Amino acid sequence: MEFGIFHELSVPRPFTRDIERVVFNNALEQTRFADKAGFAAVWCVEHHFLEEYSHASCPDMFLAAIAAQTENIRLGFGIATCVPEMHHAVRLAERAAFLDVLSNGRVEVGTGRSSTWNELGGFGSDITTTKKSWDEYIRALPKMWMEERVRFDGQFVKMPERSVLPKPIQSPHPPMWVAVTAPGTEIDAAERGMGCLALAVGNLEKNAPRFEAYRKRIQTCEPVGAFVNNRIATVNWMFCHEDSNYAKMRMRQLIESFSSMAAQTIEVSQAFPANNYGATGLLGQFRVDPDDEKAKAIPEGLTAGNPQELIDTIKSWESAGVDQMVLMINSREVIPQDEVMASLALFEREVMPHFKKSGIKVSAKEAVHV
Repeated sequence: MEFGIFHELSVPRPFTRDIERVVFNNALEQTRFADKAGFAAVWCVEHHFLEEYSHASCPDMFLAAIAAQTENIRLGFGIATCVPEMHHAVRLAERAAFLDVLSNGRVEVGTGRSSTWNELGGFGSDITTTKKSWDEYIRALPKMWMEERVRFDGQFVKMPERSVLPKPIQSPHPPMWVAVTAPGTEIDAAERGMGCLALAVGNLEKNAPRFEAYRKRIQTCEPVGAFVNNRIATVNWMFCHEDSNYAKMRMRQLIESFSSMAAQTIEVSQAFPANNYGATGLLGQFRVDPDDEKAKAIPEGLTAGNPQELIDTIKSWESAGVDQMVLMINSREVIPQDEVMASLALFEREVMPHFKKSGIKVSAKEAVHV
């Protein structure tokens, strides 16, 4: 089991002149600690127009700052939205490769198609074609990284013959992942030989069968890139404290903060019910009735409590086949930064030694070349 850290860069109101600077700098401090503590990866999402929930509109710039301040932690670029109204595929390839060069080959590329109408509608995207554009993008990106010159004449990726520069440090290219929320997306990832970045957030019972299905299907995949990235990472909240009750009180605050933001966000599946957006994403998992006390309880599977409780919870995820727990550690600065750092320090000292680090890079034995 490996550990990662997950940044949404959520920003509390009121939006003062320097509040984003405070949030971004706190996240950088957390990541510097994670690097020294031996965390395997840091992930930064890409979102647009989502007030409070996420001000991470330029994750590659944030990760470039991290690259300059860290030595070993790998950089999860994404989830990069593979929709033409947001990004040309060439720009995604260039930005990921540029970051890989700057970081001396530490990039992991996460892909997706967005889950909120706020974002897709803001760019004038056609929600009926986002899965098709994503599929075309993920097949084009490895070619841009590996081949000297490329040309495309697809529905969503069109360009005359050109050399896409720079080329990444990693050979043949950085590992690729898919954001997995809606049922069936894990199979989409497996069929294409891509890593499963599951936004499961505590729901082990529901997601364990999906992980098993992913592992089974990826054995007969046709990879979109030069190798198979047969790994499962799952996003989860984390707060660690010697006092279990205090830790769970803090976790309730995180959930309530996240839930209130979720209530403000219209998801595609609500705005335009359709088969291609049949389930809510990460936001919807915490949308609850504020008067329902049972619904506000901490879901089983969240990493909240004293060190032994976290060890037990993480082992249950490990037994379900998860390779990396990617931890969310704050929401809108609800928890003071000194407590966040203390939680991370306790996690490093008392929890991490119980899990063998397997190494994040895909070995030559695991790689399936096409």
